[in-house]
Amino acid sequence: MKVLPGVVALLALSAPAELSAQQKAAMPDMDMSEARSAAPYHPGLGELMTAYVQPRHIKLGLAGAAGNWPLAAYELGELRETFDDVGKLVPKHGSLMIAPAIASTVKLPMAALDKAIRAKEAAAFKGAYGQLTDACNACHKSAEHPMIIIKVPDAPGNAFPDQEFQPK
Repeated sequence: MKVLPGVVALLALSAPAELSAQQKAAMPDMDMSEARSAAPYHPGLGELMTAYVQPRHIKLGLAGAAGNWPLAAYELGELRETFDDVGKLVPKHGSLMIAPAIASTVKLPMAALDKAIRAKEAAAFKGAYGQLTDACNACHKSAEHPMIIIKVPDAPGNAFPDQEFQPK
């Protein structure tokens, strides 16, 4: 069945109104605008690292281990973007300037990963990925969080059970 773009746009525009109407019908005495916080959300460094950086690190490692070079290249690009975002959202953590700390620790390993991915070289990827992982741990130490130890993923079947890492 082919769906016209205009129909998709119409459905997208009407969905919030329908959901709001359903919520009011289900909760007649509650104004949903009062149920939402007006306060802006500013995630901390820990939230950003756990929610965004760590999954990208894992997926990069799993894709490279599977020899899925297009996915590894994509995840490396996403990890770079995420690190850039983290540096902008959290400029300083304690006395540590985040963007320079990230750049000084992960720039070289990420360049080596890029080279290994482009060459489709598994051994070089494994070495560069180990260097990236070590760089993450060095940054954690300099941020006074040495108890946060990142490692090469060792359970690829469990880390992201809803994604295929083997190349097709």
